[in-house]
Amino acid sequence: MDAFRRGLDAYNRRDVEAMVDGADPDVTWQPGVLRGLGGQAAVYRGHEGVREGFRDLFEALGETRLDYPDIRDIGDRIVAIGSFRARGMESGAETESPHATVVDYKDGKAIRIRSYFDPDDALEAAGLSE
Repeated sequence: MDAFRRGLDAYNRRDVEAMVDGADPDVTWQPGVLRGLGGQAAVYRGHEGVREGFRDLFEALGETRLDYPDIRDIGDRIVAIGSFRARGMESGAETESPHATVVDYKDGKAIRIRSYFDPDDALEAAGLSE
């Protein structure tokens, strides 16, 4: 749970290197945010992939924030449910959406990160259908 909270804080500060430090060198990241912006369902691999994903995200969005009031610790997996807020870099348009993230850990490092705009999809991915 602490590793997840550190990663979330790093995300909200846009501290990419702190996020990389919390990830295994072979991490995979499937961000729902970029897919939700009309992009392809991308999978970023490894530390350099995480850096690339955040460059892509930060180029598209001027401001972002994740808030997760519901964080479930299920062993080596965290499921977090809350909201995603963003402001477009070019348009300045603001949006808020439900958002959820599933993170699998090994030895305290994130090895797989998947995010979704439908919390039910995250719960299903984590084997926790409600």
